Amino acid sequence: MNWDDETAAAEERIVAASAESDDQAVEAALRPKDLAEFVGQEKVRQQLDLVLRAARQRGATADHVLLSGAPGLGKTTLSMIIAAEMNAPIRITSGPAIQHAGDLAAILSSLQEGEILFLDEIHRMSRPAEEMLYMAMEDFRVDVIVGKGPGATAIPLDLPPFTLVGATTRAGLLPPPLRDRFGFTAHMEFYEPHELERVVCRSAGLLDVVMDAAGAAEIAGRSRGTPRIANRLLRRVRDYAQVRADGEITREIAAAALGVYEVDSRGLDRLDRAVLTALLKLFGGGPVGLSTLAVAVGEERETVEEVAEPFLVREGLLARTPRGRVATPAAWDHLGMLPPEAVSGK
Repeated sequence: MNWDDETAAAEERIVAASAESDDQAVEAALRPKDLAEFVGQEKVRQQLDLVLRAARQRGATADHVLLSGAPGLGKTTLSMIIAAEMNAPIRITSGPAIQHAGDLAAILSSLQEGEILFLDEIHRMSRPAEEMLYMAMEDFRVDVIVGKGPGATAIPLDLPPFTLVGATTRAGLLPPPLRDRFGFTAHMEFYEPHELERVVCRSAGLLDVVMDAAGAAEIAGRSRGTPRIANRLLRRVRDYAQVRADGEITREIAAAALGVYEVDSRGLDRLDRAVLTALLKLFGGGPVGLSTLAVAVGEERETVEEVAEPFLVREGLLARTPRGRVATPAAWDHLGMLPPEAVSGK
């Protein structure tokens, strides 16, 4: 299974952190417009505020910014906030869209002075384009190759000062020469439940949804530490409240709605529970090999490893060991089952 297959598998889940097609328009309406509105990521906000304020006071473009972290934590939102704070236009593209150095040269040569270039999934950019970016970031210059073979000529092209905002979910895949050219690097952390409550309450206000504090807490607690998932669950709970209740979201309504969508109290969905259930019931909690576990669940090996396991490991429900996957005591407790040792009385 390749990257796109994994992304497609993730997008089918309501708790997927990647953006679905219907998320994008809603996210645009819910995005905060400045740093003061942005919820969470306190250290990143404070550091970024200093970087942008200093650049404005100098009348200069801001340093290049690298944002890393899991999908759905606000990297794109922060890039747009950077543009707003610097009162500059923003150009948005992605690494997979830049497969040749010429693609990047065309974008760079059309930038205006001070413009923000947001490059999402920057680690997926082609190597020739990546090498061109080194010079563009450091010297604001690119060499355009004209012709082929021995007669090819490099024509230097000066670029106006610009700010590159790179976003990546896999910072370890970025080569050191590229990472070193960013003046400011920030890692986005998963959100705490109380931060997600603020996100949910803010979004409910923008969507004209009536919701009490307990309802917001219920949604936040099942959102896997990710604002994008919190906003998606809020919309699904809103639909349930509209159709099967009086439109107001309470804790009971939120729990019932998310039960319909098979999202449990810790944010696990059908796939997550299927992996844990197979691990506990069929293999006594492990250790068991990944391929064997995937066959038992009826999913591809890559789907289990890339889609389900990261959250289960982060939640402390599953451990990866040299001998295979092992369930933790928390997994037995969450599914309401007793480990074999407890059943046998040993």
